[in-house]
Formats: sequence, C-alpha cells, structure tokens
Amino acid sequence: GDPRLRFRFPQLRLQCTTAVAVEATAPHLAPMPSRSSALALVHEWTRSESLRKHMLAVETAMRAYARRLGGDEEAWGVAGLIHDFDYERFPNDAQAADAEHPAEGVRHLRALGWPEEICEAVLGHAHYTGVARVTPMAKALFAVDELTGLITACALVKPSKAVADVDVAGVRKKMKDK
Repeated sequence: GDPRLRFRFPQLRLQCTTAVAVEATAPHLAPMPSRSSALALVHEWTRSESLRKHMLAVETAMRAYARRLGGDEEAWGVAGLIHDFDYERFPNDAQAADAEHPAEGVRHLRALGWPEEICEAVLGHAHYTGVARVTPMAKALFAVDELTGLITACALVKPSKAVADVDVAGVRKKMKDK
C-alpha cells in the first residue's frame, strides 16, 4: 500500500496528508550543489531582504521535513533556499508556464548542472507551471512555501513582528481569511 506523508508544522499542529507510491530512486546524476553555492546565487540574484528571509524560512522548514520524512536534508534544504532566487529578475506577473519565474531560474540551474530532482521541485512549487509534484521533496516545497508565507504574515501584524509571538489560534484564524 501507499504510505501516508504527514506535513506538520510543530508549533501549529497543522497537517496535510498525501498518499504517495514508494519507488526506488536513482542516485543523483548531478553532484549536489553546496548550501554556500546556493546562497551565493540567492545573494547574486536577489536584493530584497524580505525575499531572502522567505527563502531562508523555506530552507529551514524543508530541512525539518527532510528529517521527519527520511529525505536528504541537504538536498531538501538547498531546494528550499533556491526556490525563488530568480523571482526579482523574472517576476512572471502573467504566470506563464515556460517563461520567467521559475522557468528562467531552472534553466539557469540546469545549465549549472543542478540535480533534476531539485529543478523539478522548484518548477512544481509554482502551480501555474503545470509541473506535477511527484516526489516528497516537491510536495513539501509546495506546502512549506505557502505555510512559511502565512506564518510570516501572521508575525508581521504583531507589534513585535516576531515569529516567536505567533500563536496557533492566530494562524488558524488567518487560514480562514481569503
């Protein structure tokens, strides 16, 4: 049978359960980029401090889910860190599937020889690309991208603007807002 993956954010006690088939995966065909090389790309392509903080938050959540789900923590973390690195250069207001963000960034990553698993996860985090999220990494990236954004928004309406002051009830209430 299919195991159940549970994506939980410990402080919020939220979960999203998705059934997936267990398959043997091929070893990475491309060498795993280092966190420092991913961070260098983020700094080279992204000037916005808030967007950089978002990518760091997604990286942190991805590492946590990799530990919980038995994924490669470095690969998942790097995927979370790099997922929006091209957003400022190619914002994609039209939400074109094969142009601008994230397609342009993934073209660049592929040219650098990044592993396809990361490239597919980055493409899949944007619903408008039409790229299916089939791996646990891709599913987690899609979920935590939205979740970290919501938690950050909840923090920004607090007087302290600190994530530490965000409570479960406040986040649940915001989840009901459109």
